[in-house]
Amino acid sequence: MSNISRRKFLTAGLAATAGVAGAAALAGHYQLLPPDWRGPYGPGETLTYAAQRLLTRHSNAREFPRSMISKVPFANELAPPNDNFKRLQAGGFTDWRLTVDGMVSHPTSFSVADLKALPRHSQITEVVCEEGWSYVAEWIGTPLYEVLNAVGFLPQARYAAYFSIEPDWWESVDMADALHPQTLVTYAMNDSDLPVPFGGPLRLRVPRQLGYKSVKFITRLTVTDSMKKFGKGLGSSSPEAGYAWYAGI
Repeated sequence: MSNISRRKFLTAGLAATAGVAGAAALAGHYQLLPPDWRGPYGPGETLTYAAQRLLTRHSNAREFPRSMISKVPFANELAPPNDNFKRLQAGGFTDWRLTVDGMVSHPTSFSVADLKALPRHSQITEVVCEEGWSYVAEWIGTPLYEVLNAVGFLPQARYAAYFSIEPDWWESVDMADALHPQTLVTYAMNDSDLPVPFGGPLRLRVPRQLGYKSVKFITRLTVTDSMKKFGKGLGSSSPEAGYAWYAGI
């Protein structure tokens, strides 16, 4: 770790232990302040986020050989799909769109076919749930950075917020994760189209964070410099329900 990185790390750590106000002043100076820093666990969330960003910003989630793909991956229980989803599913998802807007030069609405025309990547990574279960699968899609490059994201962007077709289900990541090569807009799993129980037709896969950050059925992605105007300003629906915004593993 460089001397500058050490100084930033120690500064952020001292800010977190000093309390929320100190965390805001010092960690914020280095853009190491998570959107949910005002919550009851704000100092701890700040220290965790700052430490991981300084120490593991460019690290990769573990990738596995094909022999370790789970034979029976676990699809977390879902509520019955809404009518809009059923309509799109009946049409083979040909009308499904991922709208990308916000701080971009060219707001664009991508069909699944459009996304499949972008550079393709696959990875065998593990979904790790905060509830204690996990499975390994091959995820196939286009890196999110390819989508962001296609729309021309602006240099002042700090976050990418993404939304499911299911109401009130949304998340966001900072640009370190949004531009990380393992963050995928996935449309296939284990050599076939992404099954609906696993998020088909489109799921944002964020393998460096716990499973709840990999939102299923995404329809919109907004690039922004602040999360204050989204929901309760905590960065996603997860901290609104008591979870951490940053769920790095």
